[in-house]
Amino acid sequence: MIRLNIILTSILLLLSACVTSSPVVQKNFEGSKTNQFNAVWEQIKSDPVAKLPQVKVSYRKLVAHGKNIILSDAKRTLNSHSDILPYFEKLAHPNGVCFKGVWSITTSNKYSGYFKQNTKALIIVRASSAMSNTKSGKLRSFGFAGKIFPTMNPLKINLENTANFFLIDDLGGTRAQYYTDVTLTNSPPATITSEVVKSLLYAIKLARTFSQSDKNPKVRQVYEISQLGNTSNSSVITPRWMKVKALSGQTVNKSDFRNELSINSNNLVFRISVASEIVNGKKDWMDIGLITLDSSVISDSCDHRLHFHHPKWRSDLTH
Repeated sequence: MIRLNIILTSILLLLSACVTSSPVVQKNFEGSKTNQFNAVWEQIKSDPVAKLPQVKVSYRKLVAHGKNIILSDAKRTLNSHSDILPYFEKLAHPNGVCFKGVWSITTSNKYSGYFKQNTKALIIVRASSAMSNTKSGKLRSFGFAGKIFPTMNPLKINLENTANFFLIDDLGGTRAQYYTDVTLTNSPPATITSEVVKSLLYAIKLARTFSQSDKNPKVRQVYEISQLGNTSNSSVITPRWMKVKALSGQTVNKSDFRNELSINSNNLVFRISVASEIVNGKKDWMDIGLITLDSSVISDSCDHRLHFHHPKWRSDLTH
């Protein structure tokens, strides 16, 4: 039998609901690969919703007519670099809010690519809640997915794929009152909670699927960021771990996390931290920069068309 903590970690591979319901996607469809920031953001904000969606996850969406839909979709998510897909259903993080902003690294460090000091890039972020709960007082597992464009020109057609990363606070969920209270990381804890036990059949299906599609769903490596803009793979040095946390003083007293995070006048800022070693039993975190978000939207395209590529597990990385 698959252990419950392994079941929990499988959900990380679905962060930001990158795994999609395939019947509406044409065979071999690769979606938008222009990697133009403006084109992707314009699509995301083209269809804002008038009322907050409250989509619930369902085991029935994982299989249909005896076909393992989630397995084929998981493989496509690992292989496709498309930024925009046709309309699809998000299977684990169905409710979210999207942002645009700037990725900025301000501190000297040993890492390569867009972790280097003085690098700046446009970024699109989707903040989400796993499973079905969106309001405070209930167990919520928060996700933070980022898509980095290697430019500060929103109209530039980039030759490189976007660099995607995925962070989460706790795979089992917490009762944190606000999204801005939590720390989100690419190797999150997996607390056994009633929300996971309640959805055990759903989680078991995910665990078995991802054991077939990727080697280590517990950690979402961030080497795509380290490779971005690099001319030689031999010089790629990447952190083992990455985390973000909202700067203090930004809390908005709203029950639904999407209302809490929606940007009206002030920017929403997250600190970027990385680590590669354990020192005295703790990760040696180093603060290296900021993600500054200046615009937000809750839309159909945010929840049903924006796609984040999942990097496959690699064991040959230099840290």
